[in-house]
Amino acid sequence: MTIRLSAFGALVAGALALAACEGMPAPGDASAALDIPEIAPAPISEATMKDVTRTLSSDAFEGRAPGSAGEEKTIAYLSERFKAAGLQPGNKGSWVQDVPLVEITGKNYAPLAVTGKGAPLSFAYGKDWVGATYREQLKTTLKDSELVFVGYGINAPEKGWNDYAGLDVKGKTVVILVNDPDWQTAGLEGPFNGKAMTYYGRWTYKFEEAGRQGAAGALIVHQTAPAAYGWNVVQSSWSGPQAYAQRGPDAEPLTEVNGWISESAARQMLKAAGQDLDALTKAAQTKGFKAVPLGLTLGTSFDNDVRSFMSHNVIGILPGTEKPDEYVLHTAHWDHLGRCTPAPDGDDICNGAIDNATGTAALVALAEANAKTGAPRRTMVFLAVTAEESGLLGATYYAQNPVFPLSQTVGGVNMDALSLAGPAKDVTVIGLGKSQLDIFLEAALKADGRVATPDAKPEAGYYYRSDHFAFAKLGVPMVYFEGGEDLVQGGREAGAAAAADYTEKRYHGPKDEFDESWDWSGVMTDLQLYYRLGRMMATSTSWPNWNDGDEFRGIRDESCKASEKGC
Repeated sequence: MTIRLSAFGALVAGALALAACEGMPAPGDASAALDIPEIAPAPISEATMKDVTRTLSSDAFEGRAPGSAGEEKTIAYLSERFKAAGLQPGNKGSWVQDVPLVEITGKNYAPLAVTGKGAPLSFAYGKDWVGATYREQLKTTLKDSELVFVGYGINAPEKGWNDYAGLDVKGKTVVILVNDPDWQTAGLEGPFNGKAMTYYGRWTYKFEEAGRQGAAGALIVHQTAPAAYGWNVVQSSWSGPQAYAQRGPDAEPLTEVNGWISESAARQMLKAAGQDLDALTKAAQTKGFKAVPLGLTLGTSFDNDVRSFMSHNVIGILPGTEKPDEYVLHTAHWDHLGRCTPAPDGDDICNGAIDNATGTAALVALAEANAKTGAPRRTMVFLAVTAEESGLLGATYYAQNPVFPLSQTVGGVNMDALSLAGPAKDVTVIGLGKSQLDIFLEAALKADGRVATPDAKPEAGYYYRSDHFAFAKLGVPMVYFEGGEDLVQGGREAGAAAAADYTEKRYHGPKDEFDESWDWSGVMTDLQLYYRLGRMMATSTSWPNWNDGDEFRGIRDESCKASEKGC
């Protein structure tokens, strides 16, 4: 469903009733409006966008994998560009924040061997399944692990939903469906927000919960529609080195193996158990679903190269003139997949030109523009984070170990995979209606003569798939939008075709490469919007909050109560 500006305005009006000029508004306080300054457009450099994107996505940077030679080049290059843009080092005189990570590279994979009442089955690594371990060990082995189908693998006490109810999965391997039980709902009503994915639908949650339940293994059944990407994306993302956050002594338990199995392989496996994937899926979508032991056992093994290393976030700041201890974030992830599953022509470098050399280039271009305009009243932070592709690790590390207190961080914008489909009449807003930053966005859109469209595929869970989420879940309001769907040339049909072409042919693959023929006009229009938003927040006197009733409102309120400064 498409909501044009009139409907967006209705959402904003509802949020506006909660706003206040100074300080954090109390629930139900409708006495005043947010202070939203008018911001003139800025001369943002298209040459900078092209140069930085071209450089970062060149083969010389080897796909910018954390912990690689490509990272060393990336960190040095971004530090130089931030300095040249007019920023100051953002971490006590340093351009970087250390992020301790572990890299585990699986090798010598045995097939996934399934035995039991059906005929023995053998599934090839890469073609039929992919997997890894989160444990820092040289050898990973699953042997005679009982298979149990656990539906969507959700344990949500607040919703009265537990797919593990009455089940002991210690030593067993759980087979899990991707997304939420109600992802096929037409609207946004349902136990898990209807078609809008919740965090329970994300693969990260499903592996975390399987570990908490004591499972030895966890296999997610890949299906393109609920996953929102094809099997090729899973193959590329899960092959080669995998980076993880270093674990402390009180960390939650982990499975031995986490992985994905292709839909065709899953159907064969379930058929051998006398079960049908479609029938099991339908049953799993009903509250009270009971897990189904499959009467099969699974085995596999692989070796691991384990390396602990230090990755880095890059931080530059433009100090504020009046309130230097109040901060506005601009975030983008600099990393990509490094070397990955080769394309048919043998190319094995996942260059990540669009994802996310474009967003990283935007940090540099916006830093240049803001520095030329002059510092605003609040400090602007330009944060290029590491290991987004491994699970938002760099952003999460910063959010948990902030250089600048989160209670003194007003809010921010996140930029990930800018659209090169050409100029659009709209922008696609991920998480529309969640916070009072919608009101700032409304003003910026009006100034640019554009409109907002809510996420057309909320079932894909994009809100949980980029770095803004690491800050949101700790209370900091963040805006995240993507290039519009209603293109000036070709309308929505052309926009959908461009998005599908990128997802199917380049996303997380070796062909996400820089193209000299790209039309940058749409990107430059989007950058004006990011510029206005950041500058509005940095010039304003207000502290926007999450809307009343939002999942992150209470977190922000508690953070503010505990702070003597900021909100």
